[in-house]
Amino acid sequence: MGALIGAPVHAADRQQFDIQAGRPLGDALRSVALASGRNFVVSSDLVRGRSAPELKGRFTTEGAFERLLGGSGLQARLVGDAYVIVPVDRDDPIGRGEGTDIVVTGTRIRGQGPTGSRVTAIRRDEIDRSGYGTTQQLIQALPQNFSQGPNEATGNLSARDNANNAAAGSAINLRGLGSASTLVLFNGNRLALGGYTGAFTDISLIPSSVIERIEVLPDGASAIYGSDAVAGVVNIIPRTRFEGLETRVRLGTADGDRNEIQAGAIGGLSWGGGHAVIAYDYLETGRLRAADRRYATEDLRLFGGPDQRQRVASPGTILAGDRFYAIPAGQDGRALRPDQLVPDQVNLEDQWRFVDLLPRQVRHSAYLEVEQSLSDRLTLFAEGIFAHRRFSKAIYPSENLSPSEVTSANPFYVDPTGAGDPITVYYSFQRDLGPEADRGYAQSLGGAAGLRFDAGPWVIEARGSASQQRERSDRVNLLNRVRLAAALADPDPATAYNLFGDGPSTNPATIDRVRGRLSIGYRYSLLSAGLKADGPLFPLPAGEVRLAVGGEVRSEHFAVPYSFDDTVGFAPDLTPSGGFPPARHIGAGYAELAVPVTAPDMKVPLFHRFDLSAAVRIENYNDFGTTTNPRLGVRWEPVEGVTLRGTYGTSFRAPSFDNLRVGRSTHAVFAFRLPDPSAPGGSTQTILIRGNTPGIGPETATTWTLGTDLEPGFLRGLRLSATLYDIRYRDRIAAPSDLFSFLAQPDVYGGITTRNPSPVDVAAYFADPAFFNLSGATPASIGAVVDGRTQNLSSVHQRGIDMSAHFETSAFGGSLSLDGNGAIIDRIDQSITAGAPIVDVVGKIGSPVRSRWRGSAAWTRGGFSVATFINRTAGYDNNAVTPVQKVASWTTIDLSIGYAFPDTAGPLRGLRAQLSATNLFDSDPPYVQYSNGLFGIGFNPEASDPLGRVIAIQLVKSW
Repeated sequence: MGALIGAPVHAADRQQFDIQAGRPLGDALRSVALASGRNFVVSSDLVRGRSAPELKGRFTTEGAFERLLGGSGLQARLVGDAYVIVPVDRDDPIGRGEGTDIVVTGTRIRGQGPTGSRVTAIRRDEIDRSGYGTTQQLIQALPQNFSQGPNEATGNLSARDNANNAAAGSAINLRGLGSASTLVLFNGNRLALGGYTGAFTDISLIPSSVIERIEVLPDGASAIYGSDAVAGVVNIIPRTRFEGLETRVRLGTADGDRNEIQAGAIGGLSWGGGHAVIAYDYLETGRLRAADRRYATEDLRLFGGPDQRQRVASPGTILAGDRFYAIPAGQDGRALRPDQLVPDQVNLEDQWRFVDLLPRQVRHSAYLEVEQSLSDRLTLFAEGIFAHRRFSKAIYPSENLSPSEVTSANPFYVDPTGAGDPITVYYSFQRDLGPEADRGYAQSLGGAAGLRFDAGPWVIEARGSASQQRERSDRVNLLNRVRLAAALADPDPATAYNLFGDGPSTNPATIDRVRGRLSIGYRYSLLSAGLKADGPLFPLPAGEVRLAVGGEVRSEHFAVPYSFDDTVGFAPDLTPSGGFPPARHIGAGYAELAVPVTAPDMKVPLFHRFDLSAAVRIENYNDFGTTTNPRLGVRWEPVEGVTLRGTYGTSFRAPSFDNLRVGRSTHAVFAFRLPDPSAPGGSTQTILIRGNTPGIGPETATTWTLGTDLEPGFLRGLRLSATLYDIRYRDRIAAPSDLFSFLAQPDVYGGITTRNPSPVDVAAYFADPAFFNLSGATPASIGAVVDGRTQNLSSVHQRGIDMSAHFETSAFGGSLSLDGNGAIIDRIDQSITAGAPIVDVVGKIGSPVRSRWRGSAAWTRGGFSVATFINRTAGYDNNAVTPVQKVASWTTIDLSIGYAFPDTAGPLRGLRAQLSATNLFDSDPPYVQYSNGLFGIGFNPEASDPLGRVIAIQLVKSW
């Protein structure tokens, strides 16, 4: 331990420092403490063998400590009249004194957290200890992130937000309000959006190895950041203060030959008045085949459910004269006779045996950050991130499920009725063409640069940023129905298409001729610039009143420069997908005020500490006019260790580019067989209309929170927190997208459903050029029409509570840390249309579950550490079937064991090894009789993860 005593210097005063890189960290910290004139306490075990980075220039005391301790896992706390160096507090994103130069998510004012809100931080050591290899896995484990939404497992069209996830990206969905309601930042900067039409921020392109911490603010923050921050903000902060060289490799494997390889390096150095960090990361993940998961099947009889296999099979089934005839197996269709057909039988095929649940992906990414002092007061900074991810995935054959009409002109034609009329053949092309598959890439490039001017106690910062995401998706092994019809009408047996055999029985050249492809390439671009100033206004007895003011301009643009459709004509259609509005331009001004009313040294009864904050943001959209959104925050600590807090604010979100598309390119009509508990067979052939309703406008929301934090003095190391939240949406933008619930929940969707439509209307839908008969329906079989277009819903009201607990103590000769985090949704009251009843949808299939929990216990002693985690997702009701199915809760356990070799270990010095197992006991997702109108499967891909147990070893070496 060490202590230095002198005359205190005010913490906000800046002093000149000149500390050389490589100096022992303990000595450098003492120099800073000596300059401050305060006491200094540090355990020698915390700093032994550590070197300090260079510290040159003018810094506040806290800023100097932050610079020296950045990335070390340590922080300086002012306790009484002494600075104490302690390990980072995992529940406090800024470490209560980590530095007045830090800007925390949720506020524009340096050196403090957002008043009234609680920010959750996932730190570097927690990332390494978690056993997860990717950023999306880290976020998905957070209880406040509900899994509905775009990710690599949910397929190409998410049931949330109608977000076309064509490039197998992953989104964040705080509160289950939709990925469009969560703002994702990278080091405080917006990123270009991913997904077709720019539907979400694709966090799969951000490598976990470059992350210092992830700050999560699950509270409305439109007054601070503007549009998109309705449900909250996630700020991914890179390792900008890293110094030295670190390399890492991670190898993981899951049941089913799904392997993971990750390797990367990060290096940082300092020089006179500047520093730089550069990093590279490689990630490769193998595909996970549905055949390797027993619940990934359409035949659910093993679980007590129905057999939902498709009658599109190989060998196929003939429909003639309203009667089915099964084509026999073991023959090639060239000599098939009518008497060999099996009347009143249907051949069934499980399409999932050809499909991947998770894609194969390869990602390269790089990060660069540079900062240079141009003078004692002026600093230049810049950073950039690049990522390129390729993917391939065999998908469910949605485009190839329609039956085919065969006439007597086909040389292989077999007529079981003898009438010579055209027949319908249900035939699977999976083995002819190969599995229907998506292949392509996603590529992002972003950068920011600016100048920071130290104007005494105020800091003025000007910055600009640019970001672009490009994606391309090729859907291959599709049928070109026009060329198929020609091949089926070809009288030449050498070139005609043969649908009557068991497996491929057609000339390979003919198969290649009917093979189609869909390709699309698109890009989302974002440019922004801003000017900000913050600092103290005037002192109060409790401290300084601080103000942040600034302005921003932003431009966003989405374009589809490439489109290729080789499925609807003899020649490919190269017409780009259109209907998108022009670029969006946004100008904004904001102000934020922080007022300390009382402080501990004032000794005011029942007001140990009392803080207020107020913020307002005015934004002008070139297409939606001006909006003003305020935010108020209060923090009241009546006695030490008991804190009450609250916030109130409003939010505004303009429609996305996709929401505003008009014309035929946005319109589609589908025939689906949807679950219908009122129907005799449990389902009804339904017409579903997709697209946008005209005149979609912005959505608005009002949010408030009330919370408490308890740190009882009688049990040091314990912290308890709870936050009640309430969100009221008006005109929420969404597509009624729960296909399996449209007919199952008439109280919710009755306003957009027409039962027993007229034959004239049905005929018009079948004649629509944008009609897709995905279920082989006939006009006479249609029993309902659903208007599932994106619209401004009448209202959504959600409330819930977040809870967390942290306890840290000494145990068994080491340090023991216990953590718990939970999110409970009390209600989601939703009204689809004006006049429709308000219905609580929480805990129903297709909506967020009622609660998610994650707990952990970690023990460290010397270089050894062990951590275990428990994850629980509540059960829910599958009311898409009759009787309502009670879906069980899902609990998984993770384990991580690590060892950091000591400085005396010779060539192993600086090596950290970790063995981890996520889902240690290989717990399967709970059985669900899941259907989305196109296929059935035995688990819910939006509420659970099919990956199973993953065993991984990670080696990290500091050089």
